[in-house]
Amino acid sequence: MTTSPAKAVERQLPSEEARELLGLTRDLVQRELLPRAAEDEAAGRFPREVFRTLGDAGLLSLPYEERHGGGDQPYEVYLQVLEELASGWLAVGLGVSVHTLSCHALATFGTDEQRGRWLPGMLSGEQLGAYCLSEPQSGSDAAALRTRADLDGDEYVVNGTKAWITHGGRADFYSALVRTGEEGARGISCLLVPGTQTGLSAAPPEQKMGMKSSPTAQLHFDGARVSRDRLIGTEGQGFQIALAALDSGRLGIAACAIGVAQAALDLAVDYARTRRQFGRPIADFQGLSFMLADMATQIEAGRSLYLSAARRRDAGLAFSKEAAMAKLFCTDAAMRVATDAVQVLGGYGYTQDFPAERFMREAKVLQIVEGTNQIQRLVIGRHLTKS
Repeated sequence: MTTSPAKAVERQLPSEEARELLGLTRDLVQRELLPRAAEDEAAGRFPREVFRTLGDAGLLSLPYEERHGGGDQPYEVYLQVLEELASGWLAVGLGVSVHTLSCHALATFGTDEQRGRWLPGMLSGEQLGAYCLSEPQSGSDAAALRTRADLDGDEYVVNGTKAWITHGGRADFYSALVRTGEEGARGISCLLVPGTQTGLSAAPPEQKMGMKSSPTAQLHFDGARVSRDRLIGTEGQGFQIALAALDSGRLGIAACAIGVAQAALDLAVDYARTRRQFGRPIADFQGLSFMLADMATQIEAGRSLYLSAARRRDAGLAFSKEAAMAKLFCTDAAMRVATDAVQVLGGYGYTQDFPAERFMREAKVLQIVEGTNQIQRLVIGRHLTKS
């Protein structure tokens, strides 16, 4: 069963262009995402052509500069587009967030020559990116990564394994964090690796409880020789690049989480209006209406939180703490709302005839990716207590 059409959320947008952009996104969700999301998720089919459609519509390049093919949109607008996409199909919304994250290193730390050479193709929609930070033994402890890149003439020889890579084996390029120097954060650098790189291979995709249409796989570097001109920033700057990207990426996850939560709420409200027990709709029972009210309140609070952090980013203010707060709150809220949606639907919520169980499985991963919520609490606590 496909999700019923999402209800249009009332939004305060900064321009008429932004309003048109949200309208275009909603139209694409209705035409391209909702009719196929459930079936493709069940079959584990990766919707590569959907990303080309979004690229043609300009939705893969929104927060980047127009001179490189970007949309020149503030993060406040970009994140609301992500929310709309995720409300229709999380694999697509999260995929756009990951692609945007994978472009961040080049767009922010690359030279003018590098940006002019590679960024237009990355933002056009013809290419899809992936972000390579985690490894089998280093997830939250990113500074412990072991994948090495040793300079040999004009090439880096890369050896090691990356893990939990969204679009792994399907991406056209990878922003890969590698070790070029000493142990710890100061020995990490960033390479822009082509998806067709000799010596690069992908393991079979992970078998996940949700997000089955989004491939997640390990990547193996076996003597891959990456041209030195694909070093982004300077040697040893990779950890700084990674942290800067993750602050922005966490806002993307927060927006996706609210999209999933909104879809779950819409489903629960529609069901509660039409399901009758004891001669009346179950929405009339106070216990259930209170549950719906709490779900809606958590969504509005989460949306306000991620938008507030986005406006700080757009204003050039520090937003690392606020990004961690948004990621923490929004993903925890999505898990609660999706679980409550299953409860509202009762036995039907536990079946695959309705998407409530899929929302619940999808919401779980958002509490884990791009820094677990325990790590977010650690980040927030450090900001509060540092002198």
